[in-house]
Amino acid sequence: MLDLKFIRQNPDLVKEAVKNKQESADIDNLLEMDSRWRSYLTEADALKQERNATGKLIADLKKKGEDASEVLSGMKAVSDRISALDQELRAIESDINNDLLTIPNIPHHDVPVGTRDEDNKLIRKWGEKPQFDYKPRTHWELAEILDIIDLPRGSAISGSGFPVLKGAGALLQRSLINFMLDFHITKHGYKELRVPYLVTRETMTGTGQLPKLEADMYMTTDDLFLIPTAEVPVTNLHKKEILAGSELPLNYVAYTPCFRREAGSYGKDTRGIIRIHQFDKVELVKICRPECSYDELEVLLSQAEAIAQALELHYRVRMLCTADLSFASAMTYDIEIYCAGVDSYLEVSSCSNFEDFQARRANIRFKATPDSKPSFPHTLNGSGLALPRLVIAIMENYQLRDGRIKVPGVLKDYMHGMEYINPLK
Repeated sequence: MLDLKFIRQNPDLVKEAVKNKQESADIDNLLEMDSRWRSYLTEADALKQERNATGKLIADLKKKGEDASEVLSGMKAVSDRISALDQELRAIESDINNDLLTIPNIPHHDVPVGTRDEDNKLIRKWGEKPQFDYKPRTHWELAEILDIIDLPRGSAISGSGFPVLKGAGALLQRSLINFMLDFHITKHGYKELRVPYLVTRETMTGTGQLPKLEADMYMTTDDLFLIPTAEVPVTNLHKKEILAGSELPLNYVAYTPCFRREAGSYGKDTRGIIRIHQFDKVELVKICRPECSYDELEVLLSQAEAIAQALELHYRVRMLCTADLSFASAMTYDIEIYCAGVDSYLEVSSCSNFEDFQARRANIRFKATPDSKPSFPHTLNGSGLALPRLVIAIMENYQLRDGRIKVPGVLKDYMHGMEYINPLK
């Protein structure tokens, strides 16, 4: 969340961020509540000082054997007013805290202002689009030929958006997960975590999914939420902690399934497995000193790109415009891999810098030196990479005319030496 003092001192900047992110937070109402709260606090403090001073006077009068009833009578009105003010202060403070949770992060000044996909800024492309001398099949057509993804049976089990991967399809997904974990651990020095898939409301609030995105989340009857991304439990690993500056940066990698209702996406990408409710992801999370965070964002992006490069998949990197930024992000790069069958670029990673926005919400702090006052670090995350769109890219870009899929070289050992995923006989 944003610091209330910062909002008070920069109301126009915050209003601009709300507008550019197409949010609806009412900054004027927040500032009016803040002004009222501070006014009531000043009055309450003055009355408490008066009460304390009068209390000493009453004690002196009683010690001298003099009548203190008139002074006591006057103090009752003061005490009643203090009680009313304290109650009002608690109520206003609660409203202020709730309002603060609805205010988005401020986009970095380099983020393009925009409202359309065309406003996202192309940063670079890598590799070349695959070339075919025939019309390439879509992944759902290939899945039927190869019998490696079963959408109807998944729907029968759980409803639409829950595919079943079978045989070589399941092996391909598992191989990608293991390859990516090994790659980030051995080549990039990340520490692997295995984290819970159910988290508390407080945890979801800490990383900014709640309250804004509650409609997109799967919630249990005991107010636990299935995670929409490993970002949530991994970032919150250090909530309410004070870290030593010498520990930073922290670099974590975690594989988890992810669960999203996609409540606002009905009718979009309904064919195949482009947009589903349960999917797998290898997530990268960084916690670092504020002065290093934008350098770390570039490192994070390059580390996610390295997976696509190792798989020899053509992709592009785009910086998201203000309206496409997430609620909590200050800057985000998307990695979009080209998929020949659907003839589209599909996002497989969003690499984001949240600055101190999540750290404030989760109360993660650090001491730059042992004698320093605690301050807030910056948090970053990005997929490294997300499935099943990576599976789609391999299926559609590595397909052959006869329906086979060539196994990328870096995956052969993970797939027990398999060179091709072959059609059913």
